[in-house]
Amino acid sequence: MPELLRLHAWELLCRWTAQPGERVEPRLALHLVNESAMCLPSMRARRTLSQKGFELANGLPFVPTDGAIHALLNSRSVLDSTQLQLALGRLRRAGHHFSGKLLAIDPHRTVSHSERQMRRHRFDPRQKARKMSQTFFLLDCETTQPICFTLASSATTAVEAGKLVLEMGSEILGLQQGATSCKPLVLADKEHHSYELFESVHQHQLFDLLVAVPARERSRKEQGAIERLNFTEHWAGYATAHRTTTFKSNPDLELIEFIQRSGAAGAEPFYQSFMGTSLRDEVNVLTKAYPDRWHIEEFFKSNQALGWDRAGTLNLNVRYGQMSMSLLAQAAIHQLRGRLGDPIATWDAMHLAQRFFGALDGDVRVEHDTIVVTLYNAPNVNNLRKHYEGLPEILRGEGVEPEIPWLYGFKLDFRFK
Repeated sequence: MPELLRLHAWELLCRWTAQPGERVEPRLALHLVNESAMCLPSMRARRTLSQKGFELANGLPFVPTDGAIHALLNSRSVLDSTQLQLALGRLRRAGHHFSGKLLAIDPHRTVSHSERQMRRHRFDPRQKARKMSQTFFLLDCETTQPICFTLASSATTAVEAGKLVLEMGSEILGLQQGATSCKPLVLADKEHHSYELFESVHQHQLFDLLVAVPARERSRKEQGAIERLNFTEHWAGYATAHRTTTFKSNPDLELIEFIQRSGAAGAEPFYQSFMGTSLRDEVNVLTKAYPDRWHIEEFFKSNQALGWDRAGTLNLNVRYGQMSMSLLAQAAIHQLRGRLGDPIATWDAMHLAQRFFGALDGDVRVEHDTIVVTLYNAPNVNNLRKHYEGLPEILRGEGVEPEIPWLYGFKLDFRFK
């Protein structure tokens, strides 16, 4: 709750539902946020949680029904959820959740059993291609925090989704054409190797782009040209070079091809190319920047249980809404991690939900205008006491109103025993 207050989550949810705080819709949306933080496909599937006071945390006297949640999500459009992402992203940028210098785009795919016509994908060449639901994320590689996402329907390609997520990211990061500062570098995998994406990035002049070139049979002429390049050896078995290049389908767009040569002395070398929009330091780009793209895979592994590992429907209104609530939950959890201390701060989302959110024992009382929660045998109690005991005064010191709007203006405080 304190982290949701710091994120101004209530104002975001009221705007998303287009309803004032007195109505039930924002509280149903808050239920979805807290349900996501608990890493449950549906809190409504576990009715016994109503005996644990979960519904009270959302300002409700009941656990919402499946029908009520579906009606709420279906009533909000894709545009509404996109606007929520943009507003949340700007708040997170103001809270220094993003450095905005090194970014990565990548799809997160989950198996779908829908009967609809969908694109098929295989994770391994030996596997049979299967229907996949695709979500494309833009991640800040330095802070490992998601900036925004977009969903890919059956008609949307990886390149088109990449354009959309970069457009949203530019709005969140406040990028402007003609800015004199160094443009953020966006890292992408081989499936984004397309002249359309490079052309879009070049046209808007907001990002630099670096994409791995797919492995393919090189012609003898092209292979010979690469071997004749003036490679600079940086250490034993590793050398780099660069040259200008273009796409055959768009010869007017001049790009930079970075090439790394790997192999021990006497062995046949291996060449890997990367295509970029601007000339940068080869060693830094190829050995430091591009490997950081792996952080987006680590993010998926640690946080997909928040609601990004399942696709119960292809109704885009419902999916955008549900996944945007997960994005809000992840932002609040990220702030909480900074106050928990190790090792809890390093736990993945599922472990945190089961061993922390769902494992604490406590007592809840109302004293005057304050809800006092007493937690027994909490882990890292000294850290928790420093950040959450005397919470109303701490929040006021941060410029945050301590009254909780979805709990009818009550304040919240914690005790630890």
